[in-house]
Amino acid sequence: MDPTIIESARRGEGDAFAVIVREKASELFAVAYRVLRDTELAEDAVQQAFANAWRELPRLRDVGRFDAWMYRLLLNASFREARDRRRHQSRIRMLTPIEEQSGDEATSIANRDQLERAFRRLTHEHRAIVVLHHYAGMPLAEIASVLVIAPGTARSRLHYATRVLRAALEADAREPGGRAAVMADVAK
Repeated sequence: MDPTIIESARRGEGDAFAVIVREKASELFAVAYRVLRDTELAEDAVQQAFANAWRELPRLRDVGRFDAWMYRLLLNASFREARDRRRHQSRIRMLTPIEEQSGDEATSIANRDQLERAFRRLTHEHRAIVVLHHYAGMPLAEIASVLVIAPGTARSRLHYATRVLRAALEADAREPGGRAAVMADVAK
């Protein structure tokens, strides 16, 4: 992000902030969606992050840290949305019958569903680490800065999250209704 645009926005120039929103909205939505796994919650988190950014931008001391600061605002808003949603969440989910899909499409959907189930076993904090590291490509030191945690804690959380994902995927493959069973049914 261009530091001059950030400086202009810090001085209260709405047009400069609009440029920031246009340039960062898609990227922030992608991260929020991967953490929250819900389009509406992700949109709300991004909107809240931008509202907080507009309010707090004059206090940002180092414009070079804008991206990390913006991710911190986004993740805080995402965690808040997740907490609020947990109170009102229903567990209804529409499933597409497997027999209506081709083998390759069914395999792709089964793999995606298996990964989704495993990802949902992670806490939002662990999802954030996985998304920032594997999707956004951030190094662990920068993730630690964004989340305001020690680098060792970031490494530990990534390790734990990876272990939970691996265990969930392996358990799903062993279950009678898990991916292995679905793939056997598709192959018939």
